[in-house]
Amino acid sequence: MAFVAATVVGSLQSVRLGQSGTFCSRSSAAALTSARNAAFGFEVSRISFFGKSARFEASNLPVAVSFSVSAALTTPTAPATKADYLAVKKALEASLPDIAHDDGSRGPVLIRLAWHAAGTWDPHSKTGGSDGSTMRYAPEAQMGANAGLDIARDYLEPIKKQFPWITYADLWSLAGVVAVEAMGGPTIPWRAGRSDDPSPATCPPDGRLPDASKKSDHLRAIFGRMGFTDQEIVALSGAHAVGRCHTDRSGWDGPWTLTPTKFTNDYFEQLINNTWTLKNWAGPPQYEDPTGKLMMLPSDMALIEDPEMKKYVEEYAKDEKLFFRHFATAFGKLLELGVEFPKWSFFVQ
Repeated sequence: MAFVAATVVGSLQSVRLGQSGTFCSRSSAAALTSARNAAFGFEVSRISFFGKSARFEASNLPVAVSFSVSAALTTPTAPATKADYLAVKKALEASLPDIAHDDGSRGPVLIRLAWHAAGTWDPHSKTGGSDGSTMRYAPEAQMGANAGLDIARDYLEPIKKQFPWITYADLWSLAGVVAVEAMGGPTIPWRAGRSDDPSPATCPPDGRLPDASKKSDHLRAIFGRMGFTDQEIVALSGAHAVGRCHTDRSGWDGPWTLTPTKFTNDYFEQLINNTWTLKNWAGPPQYEDPTGKLMMLPSDMALIEDPEMKKYVEEYAKDEKLFFRHFATAFGKLLELGVEFPKWSFFVQ
């Protein structure tokens, strides 16, 4: 056996097979695992992952062979321009209205997809995060916290077919950004260049996403792992201004606000100004307002029970522009955690 090294050059993956034990970028993995060369009779096999890199072994290898393969699903290619990504944004925005989905917009579930794909990042093991789009694989897709996100992923398949060059990792995160902006929220800083991992071997373990049944200590542990402050935790929680819970997914039920397809600071206004009591029902613990139309989760209530977090809730309830500014910064940060952007990466607004 010998090792395989690979680099990405322009729109092609230029791969040299030799006796060196060097590493290749994970973005070349899908192309290499299926590589065959009848003329020389070599075969690539056995992938071993090391953080964000991978090592391959090749059998029947000549002294040295060089060849190129077309860019695989795993790597966005440098010739994709800002105009290309703007075309994807336009298609995503056009796809959001859907009278058959919840309150008439796919936006909230796409934000949740982007959030959950990114919120698994662990800086200690260098695993998880939006880079890799590992929720395509069963170990991550079947996690309880991701229940119902197959709907969001399916919604995006026609966009992927229309723009096959974009990676799922870029598509999912960009969809969340477009959804926030299209529903009236702030402009989110977003840049291109995420890659798709070729196997479920890199799926993060369960338990890295927030558990909405728990309180502020849990929130600090989960978000703190990723480097977020109390202020950023509260700002990110403001995404609950949109969407709703479903009994057939999370077990909870109902929207947080009366405008679940509009990105506003109403979530914070409801937390501060409404009255919340524990709901008497057969489902998991949640809170309801006097009308029974709105709900809050235990993790939502934690934001006003914890004095350090409550002060940010109060600030955002009074100042939507401040909330928008802080949310844009925190959400943009979340979507980039652990991403090794290529040199050609650029911001798309």
